Amino acid sequence: MAAASGSGLFKFLRPGLRPQTSDITAAVTWAVAATSGALWVVQPFDWIKKQLFEKSEAEA
Repeated sequence: MAAASGSGLFKFLRPGLRPQTSDITAAVTWAVAATSGALWVVQPFDWIKKQLFEKSEAEA
């Protein structure tokens, strides 16, 4: 797997400004933390269970 700094997507940036692997890892970690936090605050588990696991009257 090629590092992000070696891809053509970031060739226009100077080498010091190109995102490193640790930058991408940190961004993914923060995204997971933010998503988990949002789900914890909202807690839509009843809605998810209703949408995925319960059959509606039309299907029955």
